[in-house]
Amino acid sequence: MGASFAAFGRPSWDGDFPVDVGREIKALRDHAATRKVPKRTRDGLLVATWNMANMGVQKRDDPDYAVLAEVVSWFDLVAVQEVNDNLEGLRALQVQLPSSYRVLFSDASGNQERGAFIYDGKKIDLLEKVGRLSIPPSQLKQIKLPDSQQPFPGFDRGPYLAAFAMRRGGFRFLLVNVHLFYGTDDDPADIERRALEAYAVAWWANKRRTSNNAFVRDIMPLGDFNLPVMEPSDPIFRALTSRGLQLPEEYRISQVGGSSLQGLRHYDQVAFFPAETTEIKQVAVFDFDNAIYRDVWEQKTPKQFLAYTRFHASDHRPLWAEFRL
Repeated sequence: MGASFAAFGRPSWDGDFPVDVGREIKALRDHAATRKVPKRTRDGLLVATWNMANMGVQKRDDPDYAVLAEVVSWFDLVAVQEVNDNLEGLRALQVQLPSSYRVLFSDASGNQERGAFIYDGKKIDLLEKVGRLSIPPSQLKQIKLPDSQQPFPGFDRGPYLAAFAMRRGGFRFLLVNVHLFYGTDDDPADIERRALEAYAVAWWANKRRTSNNAFVRDIMPLGDFNLPVMEPSDPIFRALTSRGLQLPEEYRISQVGGSSLQGLRHYDQVAFFPAETTEIKQVAVFDFDNAIYRDVWEQKTPKQFLAYTRFHASDHRPLWAEFRL
């Protein structure tokens, strides 16, 4: 979402519930086994996307970053949203990761946010194509929605893209890390603007993958699309899938629910072109909030638990994708 929840602050009773890193990591690993999160393998590829919420704005502590890093370390590559212009949070997370993990990040744009990629440099090579998704002014008029006169003003938080390759097998792919405009769900103009951004991502991705000069044809936009529901009736869903991108059916029917902490929204997604990216095996959400901070859950109200979890972790659940190579 576009709005910050930093105003929540640290709960006044927070000192009564210090984060026990060992206990929380054990709970996460046990829950990952229950949810059948795959283990990393030499030949496989596990990619995740996670809006970590106000990274560099909220004053999380080292135990918080250790818990976040535990989940990040399960994956070969993670696209991260809401990394602030202040890199303090991202650096604190990086310190907790194995030394082989590399960090790549954009400059700040709307809401002083950067996009970032965290990847295992032992397994994945960064290729030459890195940058912002941009649409020149002469082509902005092509970004339009049916039955709408609202012009596309450009991206509020410019999507950040990078191309990677697996060291074993040579699988090459380009990820487009997005955090689309949010505004509100009640204002039709805000929804139209969000749909325009979704369409712009889809239009650009299709244009590049069909170009004779395409650097990589496996193009996958992923991140926080601020997508309320995965249904054709939703304007953001329609815009995102209008140029051939597809959202995985496995996630649509997932029993875990959405990627928001309450499980009611499907904000976070990975999109792909079925004709190009044939390697996706499964996609799912990891509902970490159903495993950790049990002491808070047992002694506080659900609303208080939500505030605690938002502060120490995130209000988004990570979405992961397994690739069969």
